[in-house]
Amino acid sequence: MSDMRGLRPVPPDSDPACGTRCARLCTDDGLAAVLAADQALLHWRATRRLGDAGLAEHAVQETLLRAWRSCATYDPDKGSVRTWLLTIERNVLTDIGRMRAVRPAEASWDELVDADTRWAGPDFAEALTDGLLVADLLAGLPDAQRDAVVQVILRDRAYQDVAADLGVPVGTVKTRVHYALRSLRRLPLGA
Repeated sequence: MSDMRGLRPVPPDSDPACGTRCARLCTDDGLAAVLAADQALLHWRATRRLGDAGLAEHAVQETLLRAWRSCATYDPDKGSVRTWLLTIERNVLTDIGRMRAVRPAEASWDELVDADTRWAGPDFAEALTDGLLVADLLAGLPDAQRDAVVQVILRDRAYQDVAADLGVPVGTVKTRVHYALRSLRRLPLGA
């Protein structure tokens, strides 16, 4: 909002266009009063309509800029400054909605793919290699630790369920998993 301070016209006392119909947005006090009273409402409405806080902030700034530019055209007989601002904001939101409808939506980098890889299937060789590596690593563990890791980590089962199936306390299963993972972390990366 501080960007608008550098855009202020001449104060209304010396500007004949800014008379009794002025919304007083062209003064520091008038702009500060509007920001204090109505900025949150304008932002809330814009966020609700646009669904994007950043775009809503842009809409509020555009609303205040348009209001500042047409400050001298405000007619107090037609409503309060708040009503006037809400009308301007409605027009800004309509313009942004039309702009979004015409322009394609912005795509994130994750959504962009090479045309060459778009139709490629999964890399089975990599999955097979990973599976063989995991099997090799697990083979080096004691049977009790390997069973606990396979059940808890690879099959994503709860410690309580694994303990019940193995007939041991839950703490024992947790200990087995802990020591197995500690052993696996100590292996060299190329193992």
